[in-house]
Amino acid sequence: MSQASESRTAFREFLALLHEVEERYLGDEWGAEAFGDLPDGFRSVMHTIEGACLLMFDSDPERPIFRPIVTRTRKMLGDNPDALYLTAPVRDDCSYRVSGTTDRSPYFSFTIETNTADGGYSGATAGVLRHVDFDVATDGTFEVFFGGEPRARNWMALPNGASELIVRCYFEEPEYAGKDPNAYARIPLAIENLADPGPPAPWDDDSVAAGIRRVGNFVRGRTLEQAKPGEREQPTWVSTTPNHFHAPETPGDLAFSAFDAAYSMAPYLLAPDEALVITGRWPACAFGNVSIWNRYLQTYDYAHRPSGRNRANTTVEPDGTFRIVIAHEDPGVPNWIDAEGRPFGMVVWRFFLPEGEIETPQATLVPLADVRG
Repeated sequence: MSQASESRTAFREFLALLHEVEERYLGDEWGAEAFGDLPDGFRSVMHTIEGACLLMFDSDPERPIFRPIVTRTRKMLGDNPDALYLTAPVRDDCSYRVSGTTDRSPYFSFTIETNTADGGYSGATAGVLRHVDFDVATDGTFEVFFGGEPRARNWMALPNGASELIVRCYFEEPEYAGKDPNAYARIPLAIENLADPGPPAPWDDDSVAAGIRRVGNFVRGRTLEQAKPGEREQPTWVSTTPNHFHAPETPGDLAFSAFDAAYSMAPYLLAPDEALVITGRWPACAFGNVSIWNRYLQTYDYAHRPSGRNRANTTVEPDGTFRIVIAHEDPGVPNWIDAEGRPFGMVVWRFFLPEGEIETPQATLVPLADVRG
């Protein structure tokens, strides 16, 4: 007979959750089969489980460490081929020192998420501290503080409900920053609780059960608690019309977003013999790029294929405009983005710290034969 324990109860709850995710989130309620992307759905759930175990099971805001949120083989929450994302748990009644390097990235920031301590989905983004807001040495190193008594420089308060620091580090380089399997070695970061809490208590039945439940909450918040297709109220910068972009806008306090980035997103629909030609002009900004996601907010395979463009790997015309081509095969022209044979996906633009008006990208669907070099 199995020994009764809280860990066993929590583990069985997790197994029941996975069964519910398989039946409902990957079933008719969320249209997994209707969209024809059921394998993407299962892959997304597996990546979410991996992320949940890594980020939440051992989560300890009194003794936090930074962990990578996504990698080239763990994709979720709208990752980006040109960005590295880290997270560390915090508590609003503690104070912390963070030190490390920006590796001279054109955009680097810390954002504060709320109400994620138990693994749940963020309630809102509650603050941002950017590289332009704190002192960075010429070699890219820095030291900043969060929570506790106010400081004149290099400090940000932790508001009520603060539970997580997210680091965004963007690079504009010919090769995607995320392509390197050792990419996170570029930005070694350390976080320290200024009030030494001492060693943690040994793991026991209750703490293991709590860790399992945090993992379950993380998975539930990113599956069954997400809006079903057609039911989410979309921000104005999100287009629901295929192959048509809305004007880029900043997202406000939308959870897991950046205050000072202008976003524009639209679905694409693309037949095997078609190409989507996108024209526009990069604005004056700290960082700008475009990438493509599947319906589960996972980037395409940027480790082996061209799945996005930033300003460093975009060929521009003499007048400063660009012509980007999304197609299922290489048409032999500059700025190709590989649609991987997927007839449907999401095209996402990001412009950080933009200056002045941003020209809205214009997309035109044309026969692939008309584009071939």
